[in-house]
Amino acid sequence: MDLQRILIANVKGGCGKTTIATNIASHYASQNLNVRLFDHDRQGSSLAWIDRRSQTENLIHGVDASKNSDHRLTRSWQLRVPPETDVAVIDTPAGIEMLELVALFQTNDSVLIPVLPSPIDIHATAKFIEDLLTTCRTRNKVIRVAVIANRVRKNTVMYHSLERFLFSLNTPFISSLRDTQLYTKAVELGIGVQEISSHRIKIDRDQWAPVIRWLDSPVARESARITPLFNQSESLTNCRPGPALFSSRKV
Repeated sequence: MDLQRILIANVKGGCGKTTIATNIASHYASQNLNVRLFDHDRQGSSLAWIDRRSQTENLIHGVDASKNSDHRLTRSWQLRVPPETDVAVIDTPAGIEMLELVALFQTNDSVLIPVLPSPIDIHATAKFIEDLLTTCRTRNKVIRVAVIANRVRKNTVMYHSLERFLFSLNTPFISSLRDTQLYTKAVELGIGVQEISSHRIKIDRDQWAPVIRWLDSPVARESARITPLFNQSESLTNCRPGPALFSSRKV
């Protein structure tokens, strides 16, 4: 398969970028694909997650992309993707400068933007998306972008405000991930929530299914661009939850 590059980005901290990155990496690893997870955050949360991962789990290669660990190597060499890699997941840090972020993009990259249901996050994400798309156009970066609502509690006033905001965007809103302690448990074990073997995660598998469907869509990947691939109603219709796509383990 051709290399698939997936970036998780939002200038706002605490929105769950690492949670999204590690769960995507664990999904593709469970499909017996060669996965490389680049951690650009100095906190190294993604790398710490990999360190906690059991050797019996599907292998994920971690790369400390926050610094040049070997001064004998150039930065571009350090961040190279080996030819045997099937999927590269890139966990970007909060507060990254827009030009620095856009410099990471390559043609046909998929960019996922997580957003939390809070007024501060909504405002910051709206500005981030606007700046991102404007900068990509001026720099001739051909990418595709989608938004994920993270840590949501449905049937709350704040969630409905977030939902209205996301549907107002000229960007696909592909899924809402619930607020559950299962994600915390998964982080502690170095696994993805989809790898947990429990009837309790059926809803989480259903919520992740449209994300994977969007990432894997052949038409979308071949015609990637910075404008939306679907209008808002189509984005949810075409990415409706399907059967479980993940392997699992008991906790």
